[in-house]
Amino acid sequence: MPEVDLTFTDQAVASIGKTPDAVIPILQALQDHYGYLPEEALRRVCETTQITPMGVTGVSTFYDMFRHEPVGKNIVHVCHGTACHVAGAERVEDALRRHLKIPEGAHTDRDKQFTIERVACLGCCTLAPVAKIQEGTFGYMTAEKVPGTIQDFLADKEAGAAAKPCVSDPRRAADAGEIHVCLDACCAAKGTDKIFHALQESAAKAGAAVRVKRVGCVGACYRTPMVEVVTPGKPRAAYIGVTPGDSGDLLAAHFSPQSLVRRATQFLSQAVDSVLVDDEARQPKPACAPADQRDPGLKAFFQRQVHIAMEHYGRLDPLDLDEYLAHDGFVALRRCLDGLSSEQIIGTIEKSGLRGRGGAGFPTGQKWRIVHKQPGDVKYVICNGDEGDPGAFMDRMILESFPYRVIEGLAIASLAIGAHDVIFYVRHEYPNALRRLRAALAECERRGMIGERLLGTDYALRFSIKEGAGAFVCGEETALIASIEGKRGMPRLRPPFPAQSGLWGKPTLINNVETLATVSWIIRNGGEKFAAMGTKTSKGTKVFALAGKIRRAGLIEIPMGTTLREIVEEIGGGVVEGRKFKAVQMGGPSGGCVPARLADTPVDYESLRDIGAIMGSGGMVVLDDTACMVDIARYFLQFTQNQSCGKCTFCRVGTKRMLELLNRFCDGTAKRKHLEELEALSPQVIAGSLCGLGKTAPNPVLTTLRYFRDEYEAHLQGRCPAGKCTALIKYSVTENCTGCTLCAQICPVDAIPMAPYKRHVINTDLCTRCDSCRKVCPSDAIEVK
Repeated sequence: MPEVDLTFTDQAVASIGKTPDAVIPILQALQDHYGYLPEEALRRVCETTQITPMGVTGVSTFYDMFRHEPVGKNIVHVCHGTACHVAGAERVEDALRRHLKIPEGAHTDRDKQFTIERVACLGCCTLAPVAKIQEGTFGYMTAEKVPGTIQDFLADKEAGAAAKPCVSDPRRAADAGEIHVCLDACCAAKGTDKIFHALQESAAKAGAAVRVKRVGCVGACYRTPMVEVVTPGKPRAAYIGVTPGDSGDLLAAHFSPQSLVRRATQFLSQAVDSVLVDDEARQPKPACAPADQRDPGLKAFFQRQVHIAMEHYGRLDPLDLDEYLAHDGFVALRRCLDGLSSEQIIGTIEKSGLRGRGGAGFPTGQKWRIVHKQPGDVKYVICNGDEGDPGAFMDRMILESFPYRVIEGLAIASLAIGAHDVIFYVRHEYPNALRRLRAALAECERRGMIGERLLGTDYALRFSIKEGAGAFVCGEETALIASIEGKRGMPRLRPPFPAQSGLWGKPTLINNVETLATVSWIIRNGGEKFAAMGTKTSKGTKVFALAGKIRRAGLIEIPMGTTLREIVEEIGGGVVEGRKFKAVQMGGPSGGCVPARLADTPVDYESLRDIGAIMGSGGMVVLDDTACMVDIARYFLQFTQNQSCGKCTFCRVGTKRMLELLNRFCDGTAKRKHLEELEALSPQVIAGSLCGLGKTAPNPVLTTLRYFRDEYEAHLQGRCPAGKCTALIKYSVTENCTGCTLCAQICPVDAIPMAPYKRHVINTDLCTRCDSCRKVCPSDAIEVK
């Protein structure tokens, strides 16, 4: 091993700090620089700071993101979130390992070029399965796409391709119009960054005064890349399926001078559709801009939504402070500073009926009041952006699209309880959200809007950011606090609650991103208006990440009380043709699986609790009849067992034993007694666990046992009805085979010998059940039993 240059280690310590709470930021900086945590660097940290060897070892081995061995030059992150798992993430990872020739049991290839790492969730669930290579995100991955994806990545790297920053065109040509391009993580993964630059270059060449503007999430992720053209006095025109090559023609169609009318006319003549948003004012549009006639579902997707947390969705530049101010930005905060007392602010939130959107649904106003009543001058407010649920990406979207709105919500919360220090705790896996949040805070500081004089008043409010390090348990409040303090993220017994004794032993208010994003709207519009929406006990709206086996996946915001059927079938368009809607998995690892027969259940806290599920932070993964519910239960037990902090025996050992039992079902070795053990162990884990992770870990198992017991019974007979559990299925070739050899050509493990014009045979000992042969067979000759 080459000697490690410790110059950077010393620089990191000097810039970050020497106190024990600096350990996680220091380790993150070291890993970003070295690629892993060299032992020499860790020793130097202990020598030059107050951080002990035990502290370094404990923290660096607890959090998932830290590596202690050298890695390849390129890190391939494979997402194994719920939506990606359902869509075939295992097959994608297997294909990557084979293509990159990574030995079994290893993570890095022999040439040290690539390292594969599993990630719990990348927050791009609508693009499932997803892989990320360095800074590039690749969606809709399949085993067959792996060679081309690696080849494209290497070609771009060799060409020195570097992502250019996407900044809205400085032109303020409101009279001419604007072109809106969403640049959140999901859209950028679909190529909107390239479209954005192409539009700017085309506008510059044509001398068009149009403003090409970066905007936040539109919500309709399934239709990205989407571009919206806004011209004064005309309906908005939404274009989908746009490519960088369309940029010049699109500009010519809307903004070019008379000399280019002929070119625009030719472009428009290719159209078969019309303006998306206005049925009565249809104009011919290019083929890359389909309208209601081509996709009526796009209108249905938005029709039932009400946007509060997502107010002005797809309209504002996330980092344009002036634009935020022009759309009632900081009006609520100014109102609080100018005339509302803490009692009035808290009273308004209480009247609204707002409940925490992070999972448990605790009344927000009540939590604020508890912290407000605590004695002492030092209090803290923490924004929980550690969105760890696989299948959820609401907080990522809000932080990327509306950072100023979250900042304003935090400032109002701070005024209400009397705090002067705010901390953002955000997942390390959300780099784009972190970049935008830092930029937004820097702009507010530059303009003197936060810091020692909040909006020019004498009220001091300081903001800082702490990055998570990949521990799902840190979504729990006391574990999150421990992480900020530089400790292992392990929950503690409550009481005292964080509202009484939290960060550094001081009263601490913790709210999640979506909760805080609704606060300014409530202050501006009144608590009564928010409370008028929703149900008796669940007020207002809720943002959900709608993903999985559904036609129209994306971010939706709906009034509480909307039924699951309305969400899945009316907003989401149902499952694809030929498949059957089976269930909705809600609430992530702490949630449950709701069967299709209960789809008329209203989505509110109490109704979901009564059927064994929870709302959670808002992940909603739709499952069709290709999903094995035993496999789904096993998937979530793998997650929670891996993420257990290990503090309680029932969680640490109980979830491991439950996982062992589920593995037996999926590999065909389960007996009747194992089903009885699973049913007996689940309530014991709930009763004996310390925090919410352990207490809710059995939920996916209990709901699948409750609603899909027949599938467990089938597995006892050695049969997986969905054909998902590979140990229980076998591929064979029927008499329909024409001997075209496509299956033999594509088989990644040579399990099908080439036999032109003859019926092929599959070697079941070599077969990995990757399903590639069935997908390519033109004669439907591959049978799965």
